Amino acid sequence: QVPLVESGGGLVQPGGSVTLSCTPSTSDFVIYSSNIISWFRQAPGKEREFVAGVTWRNYKRYYGDSAQGRFIIRRDAAANTVSLQMDNLTPEDTAIYYCARKWDADTWYDGSKYDAWGEGTQVTVTY
Repeated sequence: QVPLVESGGGLVQPGGSVTLSCTPSTSDFVIYSSNIISWFRQAPGKEREFVAGVTWRNYKRYYGDSAQGRFIIRRDAAANTVSLQMDNLTPEDTAIYYCARKWDADTWYDGSKYDAWGEGTQVTVTY
């Protein structure tokens, strides 16, 4: 079973906003205090790209270059949810967005180090 579930994707116009959510698919999946939950994205024909991440213990946040100044990642520990607010979207933001979990925050940008992934949610930015 896929351990994480993303939601909130869809069609949005350039300049618009969308908020994605990520949550465990079952109560058996535990997010530990040492973990980091991150968002990655992959557009057709492109490599997977780190978007943003947040550490569970101390709420330290990391952003990829494409997200700086436009996206905000938040975590709600009580609800076991991580959200990604994306503003001022452009067609270049069109991609499948995935959330993933890594045991610690080292090499937070490296998707190959993450051990649990969701199936992704499509975001399409177009008129």
